[in-house]
Amino acid sequence: MLKQRIITALLLMAVLLPALFAPVAWPFMALTLAMIAAAGWEWARLNHLPGVPAWGYGAVVAAGAALAWLTGWAGAAPAGLWGVALLLWVLGGAWVLRRGVAGWPALPRALRLAVGLLLLWLAWLAIAEARQRGLNFLLSTFALVWAADIAAYFGGRAFGRRKLAPAISPGKSWAGVYSGMLGVLLLAAAWIAFDRQGLADGPSLYSLLWQRQGLAGLVVSCLFLAALSVVGDLFESLVKRSVGAKDSSALLPGHGGVLDRIDALLPVCPLALALLSA
Repeated sequence: MLKQRIITALLLMAVLLPALFAPVAWPFMALTLAMIAAAGWEWARLNHLPGVPAWGYGAVVAAGAALAWLTGWAGAAPAGLWGVALLLWVLGGAWVLRRGVAGWPALPRALRLAVGLLLLWLAWLAIAEARQRGLNFLLSTFALVWAADIAAYFGGRAFGRRKLAPAISPGKSWAGVYSGMLGVLLLAAAWIAFDRQGLADGPSLYSLLWQRQGLAGLVVSCLFLAALSVVGDLFESLVKRSVGAKDSSALLPGHGGVLDRIDALLPVCPLALALLSA
C-alpha cells in the first residue's frame, strides 16, 4: 500500500508541477478542470447516480467550469459568489453535520446532486481565481489545508482522547482540531515573514489578511479557515459513510479518489476569497 501511495504521489507531482509553474495559466486551469470533473463523477456515484449518468454529471460540472473560464469569470468572478459559498458552508455545513449520517440520504437526490454541482463549481472558480492572483497566493491557500491536516494528525495522535465526530470520522479528535489551528497560525507567521523578503510573485493569503484586517483579523480568519477545512473533510466523510464507502473512488491508487484529496479545499478556497472580499 505504501509503495502504491508513493508511486501515485510521484505521478501526480509529475503532472501537477509543470502545470503549476507554467508561464501561462491555462495548463493549470485545464488540469484542475479535469480534476473537478472527476470529483463530480465521484459525487454522483456516492449519491446513487451510477454508470453513464454519473459520467454525464461529471461532464456537466466540467462544462460549468469551462463556461466560467470562457466568459472571463476564472479570475474575475462576482464577489457575491463567495458570499453564497460562505452561507452554504457555514450554515448548510452545520445543518448537514448536525443531521448526521442518516440525514444525508433522506434528502432528495436532486437536491444532493444540485448541492454538489454548486460546491464543486464554486471551488473550481475559487482555485482559478487564486491562480490568477499568483502562485504565492495559490500555494499559501493550499498550504493552509495541508498544515491543518498534518498538525491535526500529529496532535491527534499525541493528545487525542475526546473524539470530534465518532459517528462520522472516528479518527478525528478535538485535540487534532486545536493542533491544526495552531499549525495554521504558525504557517501564517512564517509565510508573512517570507513575503517580506520580496521573493514571491505577489502577496500571500496571510499577508493580504494582515493588510486588510490587522493582526486580530488575521488570527480569526486563519482559525475560521482551519475550522472550515475540518467541516469539508467531515462533510465528505459523512457522504461516504452514508453509502458505506471507504473512499470516494479508486482513481488514485493508494489515496482513494479525487474528493478524498480535495475535500478540505472545497470550502477553504472560496471562503478565503470571501474573507478578502468582506
